Amino acid sequence: MTHSDWDQAEHLLCIRLDSLGDVLMTTPAFRALKAAHPDRLLTLLTSPQSAAVAPLIPEIDRVMTYAAPWMKATPPRADAGHDRAFIQQLGQQQFDGAIIFTVFSQNPLPAALLCYLAEIPLRLAHCHENPYQLLTDWIPDPEPAQGIRHEVQRQLDLVAQIGCFTKDQRLSLHIPQHDRQTVIQHLATLGVELTRPWLLIHPGATAPSRRYAPNNFAAVADRLFLEGYQILLTGTQPEQPLIEQIQQQMAGSSFSLGDRLNLAELAALIALSPLLITNNTGPAHLAAAVGTPVIDLYALTNPQHTPWQVPHRVLFHDVDCKYCFKSICPQQHHHCLSLLTPTDVVTATLDLLRETAGVRERSQAKDIEGKRHLHSYLKIIGLL
Repeated sequence: MTHSDWDQAEHLLCIRLDSLGDVLMTTPAFRALKAAHPDRLLTLLTSPQSAAVAPLIPEIDRVMTYAAPWMKATPPRADAGHDRAFIQQLGQQQFDGAIIFTVFSQNPLPAALLCYLAEIPLRLAHCHENPYQLLTDWIPDPEPAQGIRHEVQRQLDLVAQIGCFTKDQRLSLHIPQHDRQTVIQHLATLGVELTRPWLLIHPGATAPSRRYAPNNFAAVADRLFLEGYQILLTGTQPEQPLIEQIQQQMAGSSFSLGDRLNLAELAALIALSPLLITNNTGPAHLAAAVGTPVIDLYALTNPQHTPWQVPHRVLFHDVDCKYCFKSICPQQHHHCLSLLTPTDVVTATLDLLRETAGVRERSQAKDIEGKRHLHSYLKIIGLL
């Protein structure tokens, strides 16, 4: 197909079936699709687990969810009835084209077949093998044979093949004002003083191979507490025991908003925080999207998901077994994280805080919305 075919495509299906972080890292590509055709309608097809981020992405007009049987997180189904019904549903939407966004280790052909059977006329994806009729626009996948790009760059390069570009390559996320206000109220209730130094730690991660040890998180938190920082921990409901374990192992005090925030509120909290310490997981990409400096405790399972266009430190211990792409450490030693010392983390944190303090202060001074947040907080605690 030609660029002109895609130029006339007004309703596009953007397929990104994996994690929240992967969806966020695709947002610059969404912006490029909109920049090429501002009236274009973008529908995001994503997993049920990642659907919550769609309303926060300004470029996305609609969202559909699909638990694809070729994705690891999808439980087995008794038969293919659900999939046949979904193909029919896709066909009824009258999409002009579909773009399949994948990491290089994923095969796009199941999604391409889905779109082919739904009679979506234009279909674009990276693919290692010849897809023949399943893709109208086949981009031979150069990864990993010719090197591995950052995930954001990979998706920007894909849409560039159909003439879509953007000068603004930042991650895209909009946080509703009421979610910001809710977070400020939570902090006031906890007793976190925004006029004093504080830091945010998100210690969880879906994959066990990407988790820094709880005792190490506790040691990092204690050292930073002694440096004068208030420590706030966050996590989902399944991560509550992890947060409690860290707090129990700490000698100093800390606050927790574990299992008390929805996704938009978590993003609002990260946006308000001076710095986030976390594993290679979704909140690291939320931090990149809202411009919050991030310390990324980066398990070397894969190389292409580091924080994008935000001040950061990527911390790890180099190992021969890196880039295993495994959710569970095949060597069972976790050396890429376990040999990263709390001292290394604290040193990097204090260094990044010094580096970004002036920049963030100037940015916040110019940010009208930020001023409103502080004004609301001071009213809540009775200083106004």
